[in-house]
Amino acid sequence: MKLIFATNNKHKIDELKAVVGSKFELLTLSEAGIDQDIPEPHDTLEANASEKSKTIYNLTGINCFADDTGLEVKALDGEPGVKSARYAGDERSFEKNTEKLLQNMVGKTNRKARFRSVISLIIDGNEFLFEGICNGTITDQPRGDKGFGYDPVFVPEGESRTFAEMSMREKNIFNHRRKAMDKLLQFLNQ
Repeated sequence: MKLIFATNNKHKIDELKAVVGSKFELLTLSEAGIDQDIPEPHDTLEANASEKSKTIYNLTGINCFADDTGLEVKALDGEPGVKSARYAGDERSFEKNTEKLLQNMVGKTNRKARFRSVISLIIDGNEFLFEGICNGTITDQPRGDKGFGYDPVFVPEGESRTFAEMSMREKNIFNHRRKAMDKLLQFLNQ
C-alpha cells in the first residue's frame, strides 16, 4: 500500500521509516509532488493532524496520514502543547524553543511532562485517529546531540538519559510518535 506522510520533516520521516520498514511505500510531501506548507491553525493536536491529512487527501486522492505532536509540561499548564514547534516564534527554531522552555521552568519543582502525538489517517476518504504518549521529565539543561526539537531536555519515564542521548533504536522504545504509529500499523494490518 502506498501512503503519503504529510510532512517534509526529515527527522520524523527517518523515525517512521525505521518503524514501517518495507511494509508500506511511504512517500513524503515532496516525493508526492506537493510543495506547500499546510497550516496548523487549530487549538488541538487532533484538529491540526486532521487538517493536514484531509488537505493532502483532497489534493492527491492518495491514502495518507499526518501527525501533530506537542510537548505538554505540567508546571506550565500544558505549554508549549499545540504551539511546540513555534513556542519561541514563527521561525521554528529548536534551540530558541528549548531556551524559552528552560527559562519558563526556572524555579519550578514539578518537572513532569509528556510528549503526545496524534496521527490522522485517511483511507478511502475515511478518517481514523491514533494517539501515542510518552511521559517523562524536563531537565535543567540540554544534554546530548542526537534527535531534534526538545529531545535534549526530555527524559522519558524509566530512563536517566534524554532522547538526545539515545540512538534512534533506543528512542523508539519510548517514542510517542512510534506508539501512535504502532496503533496505525496494527489497524492497517487487520
